[in-house]
Order: sequence, then structure tokens, then C-alpha cells
Amino acid sequence: MNFAPPPARPAPGHPAPWTAPTPVEHALYEARSRGDWPGYFDVLARAKLFFEIRPDKADEQDSVHPAFRRDPWGRNRWLHLYTEGMLPPPVPGQFFDWEPLRWFAQPSWLVPQAVTSFVVNPGSPCEAVLPTVPPHHALWAGAGERAGMPRFAGQLRALNVGGALRGPVAHGLACGALLCVSNGSLWNAMAWHGTGYPGERQRLKEWWGITTREQWLSALGQLLDCEAHSAVWEFALGLRRTIARDFGGHVDPAYWRQSVEIVMRRNAGEATELTAEGVTRIEPRPESETAARIEGVQRLIGRITRYEARMRADGILAANRYVTSVEAWDLGRASKMARWGLGARFGTLEEAERAVVQAGRSAALAYRSWPDFSAGYILGRCLHFDEEEFGSWYEEMAEAHRILVTEEASPWRNIPFR
Repeated sequence: MNFAPPPARPAPGHPAPWTAPTPVEHALYEARSRGDWPGYFDVLARAKLFFEIRPDKADEQDSVHPAFRRDPWGRNRWLHLYTEGMLPPPVPGQFFDWEPLRWFAQPSWLVPQAVTSFVVNPGSPCEAVLPTVPPHHALWAGAGERAGMPRFAGQLRALNVGGALRGPVAHGLACGALLCVSNGSLWNAMAWHGTGYPGERQRLKEWWGITTREQWLSALGQLLDCEAHSAVWEFALGLRRTIARDFGGHVDPAYWRQSVEIVMRRNAGEATELTAEGVTRIEPRPESETAARIEGVQRLIGRITRYEARMRADGILAANRYVTSVEAWDLGRASKMARWGLGARFGTLEEAERAVVQAGRSAALAYRSWPDFSAGYILGRCLHFDEEEFGSWYEEMAEAHRILVTEEASPWRNIPFR
């Protein structure tokens, strides 16, 4: 059985050819153009389908409240569905959530809502109307059941239309590309919806403890200032940079550990603090405390060198390179935090864009190349999460790095780092 939109709602005319925002919309357009509705539904079933939710119910937990519309004749309830590339820019007071196609096919949801049709990407060349009545419902509902949940993790995805591809904004967005590839997000989507308004709010609450605009601004500021990671990590790496600069490059780990002890003992014996009266000498730390601190940093050096050895083996670091700083861990997250806050409506598009550009500029000052930036990001992530297991926290980033340095469409191959 062939599916077609109701004849009373003809497809709008658009000049050809049409450049689709992502491959999803392109595939929908191609299937629709040739009348291949089973193929159209199969594409739709593998996509995230976003829909507007009621502003007065947007923050309710464990429930979904779609914002329905009336059909052109004012008789029936319709729901507009958007694939990721067709979402409008985020604006205050308008919120979106998403579900897979199979979710919309549930009779237990459809009947009480009295929705008669779903309109996919309204007004676009890939638009279609999905009636919820037999026999049409069975056709698209079956595609949803076969497809399961959309899967994009581990893919390089971009907006071909509506996303930054060149310039300072694109450079700043590319600083968050490792996490975008790992999660399967659109790396250059400045007008960010992410996982939808409820999902972005939950992400920030669960991972960052952020539930207000003020908390978001504070976290974003810390990341942009590179103050969200351990100062001990930066101390150890900074000391190695100094040794390398003074002695011509290679730094023996044993000498590095020895230098840590010398510097830390000297600092412990010359302890000062800044008070209202100026710099004041304070009592030195007890020997046991100093020894414990030294031992901790020396263990950290062991962790760093083992991660670097693995990164060299996996092609993340060149044979003669080492990680100079883990500021990339903060700056890459700042690029994402700016967008997460936009998706959660804690900030505006203008604020998010300024933060993204700032993250890119700071990265260009701190590193020499995309691979150097990547190694710093991966080391920071692993020191924070991985505990030398070389598990998913490392492996996901190693794969994302490989994709970003090898695929032709990668921003790291098309946007100069400096």
C-alpha cells in the first residue's frame, strides 16, 4: 500500500535542488520525491523526532505535554515533528523534547490525546503528514517498532545548512568536537537543542549540580578560565614544560619526580600567604604532610606517563610529543557547557556564542595544533574519570580522536587551529 499526504494538503513548492541540513533530511526528501513511503518511514524511524512542549508544563517531571496545533481547517489536532536539522533556533518561552517514532505509535498515548496526524518537518521539501488512523498508522508504526532507538554515538555529524563551518564560531565549536562525536551530536550546531529541554536540564543537574542560571554562569566562567580541573595536574605538567625548555626537550620521568620533590620542599619551607597587610610568611607545613603531597604528585607523574605511552601507541600523541597542559579538558567542556546552557534555557544564543568563541581563542593560545589540544583533553578526562582502567572513558575519546583526524569532513581537517 502506498502512503500519501491527504490531497487537501499538497506539498509546498520548492525550487530544486534543495540542500538538506543533514543526511537525515536529504534521505527523507529523496524517499518522498520518488514516492517511497516505506523508505521514508525507515529513515524517520532512525531519527530523533522533536516536538514542541507546553511552556507551562515544561518543567514537570515524568510526564510529556506536547503543544498541539489545529489543522488548516480548525477541526483536528495535529502535532508538528522535527528532525534535528529542521529545528528552529532556541528562543525564550519555546521548548522542545524528542522521542523515537515508535513512541508516537503507542495507541495508549494516541487515543487519549485525540491527535489525528503528525506533520513531519512542516513547510519543508521533506514534509509529510502521518495520519494516525488505519491503514496509515500501521505503516509508519511498523517502521518504528523495527528500528528501535536512534543511534548516533561515535559518528561525526554536522549541519550542512544552519551550522558554522568556518570562522571563530566554528573554531570554538570544534573545540567540543571530541564529545560531540562520542555522543553523536551535531558538532557545529550553535543553535543548540541537544537532547531537548528536559534532557539538557537533567544533564546539567545530574553531572554538574546546575539548576539555575547563576550556577550555569559560574560553571561556564570556571571552565573558560581553566579553573575547573585540578591545579595539581597543571603544576606537574608545568614543571615538566619548564624542565624541557631549560634542558632541550626530553624529560626523564625519574628526573621529573626528583624535581617535584625539590620544588615542593622548597615551597613548603617558604610558605607565604596574601593578607590585608601584604605577603606574610606562615609556618611551614609538617614534614609528614609535605612528604604525603610529594608522594601524591609523584604517583600522578606515573599516571601521566602511562597514559601518554598509551596515547602514543594509539596514534594520539606523536613519538616525540607529550601533553603540555590539560587546559583543553576545561576549554572543550566550556564549548559544550555554553551550548548545554542554551538548550536548558539558562542562557541566550548570544551568550553561548561569545563563550564558544572565547574557548576557541584560549585554546589557540594554549596549544599548537588540534592533535595537541586533543591529547590535553583526553588526558584531563582520563585523570578525572578513568583511574587507569583504559576503559570507555579513554576508548571513546581515542575513537573520536581517530575520526576527527582522519575523516575528510572533520572540522579538524578543515579549520586551521591557529
